Amino acid sequence: MSKTIKEPRAARAIDHVVLPVESLETTRARLSSLGFTVAPDGLHPFGTENACIYFADGTFLEPLAVAQREDCEATARKGNVFTARDQAFRFRNGENGFSALAMATEDARRDHKAFRKTGFSGGKKLTFSRKFVDAKGKNGKAAFLLSFAADLRSPDAFFFTCEKISAPKVDRRALEAHENGVTGLVKVVMSEQNPTDFQYLLQEVANNRNDEAHSFGLEIMTANGSVDVMTPEGLDVHFGTGRAGMERGLRFEGLILSVGSIEVLEEYLGKQGIAYREMHGRIIVDAAPGQGLFLAFQGPV
Repeated sequence: MSKTIKEPRAARAIDHVVLPVESLETTRARLSSLGFTVAPDGLHPFGTENACIYFADGTFLEPLAVAQREDCEATARKGNVFTARDQAFRFRNGENGFSALAMATEDARRDHKAFRKTGFSGGKKLTFSRKFVDAKGKNGKAAFLLSFAADLRSPDAFFFTCEKISAPKVDRRALEAHENGVTGLVKVVMSEQNPTDFQYLLQEVANNRNDEAHSFGLEIMTANGSVDVMTPEGLDVHFGTGRAGMERGLRFEGLILSVGSIEVLEEYLGKQGIAYREMHGRIIVDAAPGQGLFLAFQGPV
């Protein structure tokens, strides 16, 4: 009798990151000055709003503001994990930061069951839809199903998988072109004093049991990039930045983004009067009002 051979697990791809901000106006001004094309504002049905930055590789940044605080608070009390975690992050960390990582999926319901089975469920699934407007003002409607993963030891970081139930028929190419030359997201950088304490959560989120330990933490590959959890010493050595506070738990710190040309980026930032520094062949722009994380840019490898 032949044995059934199980197919190897397929690692999930990074979909987007969630960046709580105080106001979309301030964030739009800051990120535009860095050379990003910022999409028109989008309103969620539960009281938050965003102004996304889309990349040619299919990933994006989601600056997230509170449009209607009463709606956010009411939905959080009713079990909306997205608004509840956003409210908690803002309470603990202020309204300028990096709170969540979203992974792409084709079956969020299956993911929810898997997160519950492994003990990493972050709460109830969430289904919602919102309008999408492209650079030319054309409207479309997008619908999503989210499944959440979290660890109670890390109150300032959560994860979810995002299934696109329906996608708007709009042309996003103009929104994916940026003056700074950014083409995509390479790496999500997190921190923790002992990164391996959270390897099983991260393996479940990435759907990849393999991770690579290094002298300053551990790294786990996704289908289109990686998540690197560094010790505070690692953050300093690799990015010249520190971890905020001494509390334990995972924290999102920054991103590594790919650019077509480091020289073109340097010239652009210089003209804009944006402070930056060079480390290990990368250009690093530290967090600032409207930009609650560090951004590291690297050229073609």
